[in-house]
Amino acid sequence: MSIERAGAPPEAAAKAYLLNSSASPTLVSLSKPIMKSSSKGGLVYSTDGGQMCPECRQAIAACVCKAVGAKLPVGDGVARVTRETKGRGGKSVTIVKGLALDPPALTLLGKQLRTACGSGGTVKDGVIEVQGDHCEQVIETLKKYGHRAKRAGG
Repeated sequence: MSIERAGAPPEAAAKAYLLNSSASPTLVSLSKPIMKSSSKGGLVYSTDGGQMCPECRQAIAACVCKAVGAKLPVGDGVARVTRETKGRGGKSVTIVKGLALDPPALTLLGKQLRTACGSGGTVKDGVIEVQGDHCEQVIETLKKYGHRAKRAGG
């Protein structure tokens, strides 16, 4: 059985044989491997928009996938303010949980709380963290902005 075609180079004939048969690719050695294209493959980074979303192929800033999949977090409308020291080397952090806000509003509220307390912090997974023991000041600030807040955990 010959795999060469008339007028075609041997590599092209071998590729055609592999693509058209159910034989394993180890029977015929090729100088270049055959690459399969992925259905989600494509542009990963662009100088126009930076990182690209693999789902909708838009810039990460203009991604429509996350906007469709984003839901309002479930909460009962009461912000629970606690002080936590676990896993932080003994340093205390004020934690605010239970706010039913979308991520941009939660980030803005976190910024306002950090400014009111005069300290740093972050917003992670729907939880606002303010560095230091500022529970009373955070509760006052939350009430000032119209949120129901209560002290939780002692």
